[in-house]
Amino acid sequence: MENNFLLQAAIYLAAAVVAVPLSKRLGLGSVLGYLLAGVLIGPYALGLVGDAREEMHVAEFGVALMLFLIGLELQPRKLWQLRGAILGMGGAQVLLTAAVVATLLLLLFAQDWRTAVAIGLILALSSTAIVLQSLSEKKLLKTQGGRSAFAVLLLQDIAVIPILALLPLLAGTAPEAEAGGLEGWRYALAVVGTIAAFALAGRYLLGPLLRLVAGSELREMFTASALLIVVASAAVMLWLGLSPALGTFLAGVILAESEFRHELEADIQPFKGLLLGLFFLAVGANLNLHLVMEYPLLLPGLALLLVVAKCAVLFALARAAGMSRGEDWLFALSLAQAGEFGFVLVSFAAGQRVLDGTTGNLLVALIALSMVLTPVLLLVYERFIQPRYLRGGEREREEEEPPVDSGSPVIIVGYGRFGQIAGRLLNACGFDTTLLERNAEQLDMVRRYGIQAYYGDASREDLLRAAGARNAQLVILTLSDQAASLEIVAQLQKHFPHLAILARARNRMHHYALMEAGVPYIFRETVDSALSIGEKALELLGLSPLQARRVARKFKQHDQRMLESLFPYWRDESRHIAETRIYREQLLQALREDRRDKDLHLDHYWEDSRPGL
Repeated sequence: MENNFLLQAAIYLAAAVVAVPLSKRLGLGSVLGYLLAGVLIGPYALGLVGDAREEMHVAEFGVALMLFLIGLELQPRKLWQLRGAILGMGGAQVLLTAAVVATLLLLLFAQDWRTAVAIGLILALSSTAIVLQSLSEKKLLKTQGGRSAFAVLLLQDIAVIPILALLPLLAGTAPEAEAGGLEGWRYALAVVGTIAAFALAGRYLLGPLLRLVAGSELREMFTASALLIVVASAAVMLWLGLSPALGTFLAGVILAESEFRHELEADIQPFKGLLLGLFFLAVGANLNLHLVMEYPLLLPGLALLLVVAKCAVLFALARAAGMSRGEDWLFALSLAQAGEFGFVLVSFAAGQRVLDGTTGNLLVALIALSMVLTPVLLLVYERFIQPRYLRGGEREREEEEPPVDSGSPVIIVGYGRFGQIAGRLLNACGFDTTLLERNAEQLDMVRRYGIQAYYGDASREDLLRAAGARNAQLVILTLSDQAASLEIVAQLQKHFPHLAILARARNRMHHYALMEAGVPYIFRETVDSALSIGEKALELLGLSPLQARRVARKFKQHDQRMLESLFPYWRDESRHIAETRIYREQLLQALREDRRDKDLHLDHYWEDSRPGL
């Protein structure tokens, strides 16, 4: 048994290692690579692995981990902003798609209306795993179409429960009690109570627990705690009959504002990637090629009909919602497949005698086939539809004339308010600069003033090289987006290590992240302006200009020393707070002593050899 398990594990890993890099090299994406590898090694092709249903149960945990990570990036207020799309567009999609599919079955195949409704509800759901992974990989998840697709997928996860309740009724039997024997209003109360308990636990229990674990300074314990949160939230939702992925998503949203968000994300990410890969392999292995060969026209025809029908409904919803051109196609094509929860619903419906055995087998093959088609549809969108509809927008900007190596010693990345001041100062002193800006509106505004700036993503090595990074002396990085700035820093250090990097930090946490990345010159954006206000306030309160300036400079020096000294504890909130309190007391004491100094107006007291940051 152990040998068989190890052999199958080796086969799955080998298939992924060979197929996925090859698929990426061909421009097909990792998801399609996993799916094709699964089909190839599955029991219906080479037969290297047997029935993949057991692996599917394990791999579905990868979907839960993915939703947890997405939740970590989505604060409650952002989720609340999506409520209209979740309830309105999501609910309309499920109901309209189910109605269209059921109508087609009644007209084309003369199915019994109960069976047609059941199949319509099952096929109305889409694949959370494939859609979100594909959109994330192509960096389309934060677009208008990507956000709307995400909102619909959330509603679909919730809709699984009423569908499970309806299927027995379609068979003419009463629904069995779910969720550990709970039924009726007790079940509703249990759901509401559980969600409330999630919120309370996240606020009053998980924070102290994670601080306690972080205090142990054992990395493996923090990893174990992260997995415990995910497993426990999934288990609770499964007990209630809800989607485990929905539970982990809620846990992620609750922890989105936690100081441990980035640490949790780093610990979960490797498990998510491996399990999602296993999930896609299992989906491919479950595609019954024998059944496809038995119905060589029927199954591909049904898959195409399903994709067209769902696309039509989704596209109509996108237009009704006022979605921009191009984004409506992304929304429609990304959700045009059936979903992984369909496997569970088909099995449940067959057990309730809503579906017969042959229909159930055909539906399983149809769902798997439609899921395999999804990466192909997104590839079609990316290659043919997107360039056509996004003219004048960001994608057209990428086709602009690339930056030219003019021999300037300085590259400024981000030419907003912060970058403009630095650039103007350098230009006034006779130094040329090359300006890179990703925001299309900001770029247009800058060009209206006659300033030469180039559109481009500075995380791309080829663009940095075209901008003259090989011959430049330094890069000024003014982005406020922490993730984007760290990605650019990594590219600069990898490909252009000779460049000095001067980086803007939005806050202390951003400053610490840049320090951890090895950036030598970091400037917090609000320090100098805030100190200038404080200095003027001291003058208005009675201090002389010399006294006020001296106090402000002393404060800045002490604050910088404190920032550097507390760097080792920036991920340990309790230790960081304790050390900060000590430094603040020291600062107050130093300033009190300074106020008692009788020689306040001697200039050398406020001349300092250390440059303040």
